[in-house]
Amino acid sequence: MEKGRSVTDTSADESQSFADLGKILVIIPTYNEAENVARITSRVRASVPEAHILVADDNSPDGTGKLADELAAADDHIQVMHRRGKEGLGAAYLAGFRWGIEQGYDVLVEMDADGSHQPEQLPRLLTALLGGADLVLGSRWVPGGSAVNWPKYREFISRGGSTYSRLMLGVPLRDVTGGYRAFRKETLLGLGMDEVASQGYCFQVDLAWRAVRAGFTVVEVPITFIERELGASKMSRTIVVEALVRVTGWGVRNRLGRLPAPNAAAPNAGAPKAGARNTPAASDVDPNAGANEAAQ
Repeated sequence: MEKGRSVTDTSADESQSFADLGKILVIIPTYNEAENVARITSRVRASVPEAHILVADDNSPDGTGKLADELAAADDHIQVMHRRGKEGLGAAYLAGFRWGIEQGYDVLVEMDADGSHQPEQLPRLLTALLGGADLVLGSRWVPGGSAVNWPKYREFISRGGSTYSRLMLGVPLRDVTGGYRAFRKETLLGLGMDEVASQGYCFQVDLAWRAVRAGFTVVEVPITFIERELGASKMSRTIVVEALVRVTGWGVRNRLGRLPAPNAAAPNAGAPKAGARNTPAASDVDPNAGANEAAQ
């Protein structure tokens, strides 16, 4: 496959082993997902038993973090990262990526906690990595992909955002805003993670565009996105506006030749402590954890 192209891959052997990919970490950011965290982790464990899971919780007031700790205590494939507060999707993923790289994981997966990203389709993404991809996007807008039970305005925002990004940035991808993704470790190390400050839709656009510009092979595989059944969506007008403003700015600067190429950062720069272990050392514990738990 040619570097920097979008390739639609519809094949996947969902019973195959992914041992050749090395260690796999599925990162699931959470904020008030108490109704969903047990369901999503159970489905991941059933779909790809060799994968490990990192629940990155932003100090959810509904007790999601405590529930995740209970799951981790019962399953050594589940880890929990307790973050100090709600800092956004992008910050949670970046912290998870850095921790996963520090811990020696070879593949790092983005997955929503609400079930909209079906764990049963994760083998499709991993199969594409086995086929030579550096980054795999689960795509709603390629042949075979779809979104189920979505309001029309959400579909319009998603399709419109991907189309606008594709035209402004010249990205050959159909679903550049989607958040179901699988990265090789080497891909993340080549994207300049320390330079990424965007959130939400914009965070996803940023990483995909960086991968294309850096010459990595980006593959899209069809997925069925299912609107959440439980809990509240984190989508907001602020997220949409941020994406519009940033993508427009990037596109203009790129066309004027004023946008530098992605700069790979050292894997440990700014990395969080390994407090995501099931039994963290005393030095790894968030000093505010006790107060936060007492307030829940």
